[in-house]
Amino acid sequence: MNILYEDTALVVLDKPAGLTSEEGVPAALRQRWGRPDAYVGVIHRLDTGVSGLMVYARTPGAAAALTKQVTESQQAYAILDGRVEAGPGAPAQPCFLKTYRAVIAGGPDEQLPPEGILRDYLFKDSRKGRVFPVKRPRKGVREAVLEYRIVETAPDGSLSLAEITLHTGRTHQIRVQFASRKHPLYGDGKYGSRFKGDIALQSAGLQFVHPETGEKMAFQLEKPIKAPWDLNPSVTCGDSSPRSGALGITGNL
Repeated sequence: MNILYEDTALVVLDKPAGLTSEEGVPAALRQRWGRPDAYVGVIHRLDTGVSGLMVYARTPGAAAALTKQVTESQQAYAILDGRVEAGPGAPAQPCFLKTYRAVIAGGPDEQLPPEGILRDYLFKDSRKGRVFPVKRPRKGVREAVLEYRIVETAPDGSLSLAEITLHTGRTHQIRVQFASRKHPLYGDGKYGSRFKGDIALQSAGLQFVHPETGEKMAFQLEKPIKAPWDLNPSVTCGDSSPRSGALGITGNL
């Protein structure tokens, strides 16, 4: 687990795949700090099999402030993508931004143009541990919205690299929305991938406002250089081990 930034209010880290975001990461942080009773506030979540950027609060006050940013950003996205109308005092722009990159099956087609917004109603079946797209709202169904852009497609058309910005934060949202359009994420056998391996989904970008200083914080991870992220097999790097790192931390976006 690689820590990219840390102070008395929060910690930003690169969560490895296989570690749970709600229990595994807090436990690892407490062990790292040598403080089994240390406060670790969970602000957002990543699926266990997904890696990438996360921020955790180190005080209840920081947790409350960051959670408020998440809530207000979701409200701003709902206004921007037309799910709700703006009311008095509504946030103009999201301030807590999460961007992802994913390797998906195939290339752009009629179901998945080169870029756009995906909208679905999703139902979470807790007994089966799966999420299903449904046609209309009903009890237990939540609307899911994301925007995406396909930035690269393999020469043989078998895989593509997509950049994604979440407007909502539903369980398995990215995985289900792409799989329902016949473009499952690489390695995601639960949702139809024929490729074996880890799920090729990375939380690649994170932006928020520091809860105490008011400073704008921005973090970005490099794309892993191991398969399947490298879509051009003619270019080899010699070392197939995964690498990722912080490209930037800035106080002025």
